[in-house]
Amino acid sequence: MTKSADATYDIVVFGATSFVGQILSRYLLETYGLGKSLNWAIAGRSEAKLNTLKSELGSAASKLPVILADAGDEQALQAMCAQTRVIISTVGPYALYGEPLVRACVRTGTDYCDLTGEVQWIRKMVDRYEEEAKASGARIVHCCGFDSIPSDMGVWFLQEKAEQTFGAPCRDVRMRVKAAKGEFSGGTVASMMNIAKEAAADPKLRKELANPFSICPPEHRSKTRQPSLKGAEYDKTFDVWLAPFVMGAINTRIVHRSNALQEARYGKEFTYDEAMMTGRGVKGRLAAYGITGGLGAFFTASAIKPTRWLVEKFVPQPGEGPSPEAQKAGFFDLRFVGRTEDGKTIITKVTGDRDPGYGSTGKMLGEAGMCLAFDVPAEREGGFWTPSSLLDGQLLERLTSKAGLTFEVLETR
Repeated sequence: MTKSADATYDIVVFGATSFVGQILSRYLLETYGLGKSLNWAIAGRSEAKLNTLKSELGSAASKLPVILADAGDEQALQAMCAQTRVIISTVGPYALYGEPLVRACVRTGTDYCDLTGEVQWIRKMVDRYEEEAKASGARIVHCCGFDSIPSDMGVWFLQEKAEQTFGAPCRDVRMRVKAAKGEFSGGTVASMMNIAKEAAADPKLRKELANPFSICPPEHRSKTRQPSLKGAEYDKTFDVWLAPFVMGAINTRIVHRSNALQEARYGKEFTYDEAMMTGRGVKGRLAAYGITGGLGAFFTASAIKPTRWLVEKFVPQPGEGPSPEAQKAGFFDLRFVGRTEDGKTIITKVTGDRDPGYGSTGKMLGEAGMCLAFDVPAEREGGFWTPSSLLDGQLLERLTSKAGLTFEVLETR
């Protein structure tokens, strides 16, 4: 059974003093207040840091409840879960610190969402705890930040419009990052480096990371070869050069799992990929080759111990991030092209009004937690879901009305 409505809190933000945790806490306070439409608390291992956060949030947060719990203390985590209906976790890299909290949520029937992009860890969590989550009623929703809400909800939106317009879903969808301004979060970089380190030491993991259906149920597979951009490539649809998009490795997996959890709503042979637009002509082509080489160098250096320390020295560290002004100046603009089996085409656009990794991610994560707490019917079963497969149109409405995202159709033909 899921947690009843008489729990002390609707939401607990775990890891509230992390960089994104602070953004999320401020967003919830400014958007929903305290003890009005939302009863919530902040949690973490350091009482001093949590109290400092309260002070920084201002007088409106003076009565914001604080819960002490360490990511490795199972007893404290279960006690925290017992007090709330939903946990929002920002404590990563999740492969290093995330499992005890997922286990506590599963065993107490507490709903949970996070902003992980670590596909190998998600696979482990699904394998170890899905049956138990179904039994307890806990709804677990990973990837509720920039990876992978814009991609997952972007495809969901496109398919909704395709079904309304053409009477059928698109068999093939491609996402292209047209423009974005912002920085990678220190937590994201740490997670990427950890994946590279694990993959270098484990051939089985490398094979799994290459599988686009790695987090889908075993019976959900496609006979159609999935597209996967490995280097610079020309895109005829937009007349631009493309480079690999670093988040594509997780976003594509989430989109395929969403399709599987919706009983192959997009089709059994659905294909999907992601890439970055780098521009037109020689300049765009050179940029595409430069990005491709840079990504390859980053993952190679991160995987090898002698060079890993050098990478760590020059990348953002967990807990570091841009100023509020820089967050407001950031944005993202994504384009989706969908084609039906009989050749009809739809082009859609998804935008965000803050930098992807921080300001926008904080708002998306907050609205995913709100959706879990207030919009998902109690009878929806427990298990490991994706944003679109569980939260669907209710999350879309929250993202557009509260979180600064837009979803629009640009063209159908």
